[in-house]
Amino acid sequence: MEENNIMDFENIDYIQLAAQLIVAVTLLNVWLLRFNKSTQWRGGNASSMKEEFKAYGLPNFMMYLVGGLKVLFGLGLIVGIAYPVTINISAIGIVVLMLGAIGMHIKVKDAPKKSFPAFTMLVISLLILVLNN
Repeated sequence: MEENNIMDFENIDYIQLAAQLIVAVTLLNVWLLRFNKSTQWRGGNASSMKEEFKAYGLPNFMMYLVGGLKVLFGLGLIVGIAYPVTINISAIGIVVLMLGAIGMHIKVKDAPKKSFPAFTMLVISLLILVLNN
């Protein structure tokens, strides 16, 4: 890596790059494209993000806060391809948010499979942290 914190494209770790893109694209898909769509992963019996946060007993502003942070951290992983300084803070933020998501699924007694996406994003984000340091 160069001294000015810009990615040295000759020494790219393709596993880390793939991990960053998988997490970023997944988060952006969920929060920007599938926000009002029903999925098998939604908490409780929710069919949209608003219903899911309601099922968790969380106020509306938390949905926007969590969503904004997930989009921000997802974009941080993409920006991190060129400016690696954003990678660790983004990955740490995602780890914290995924732990919270898993906790919410447990709170509403969801089947363990509903936590699978959050658990997967948690593990991949931890991998990003390991590979980036």
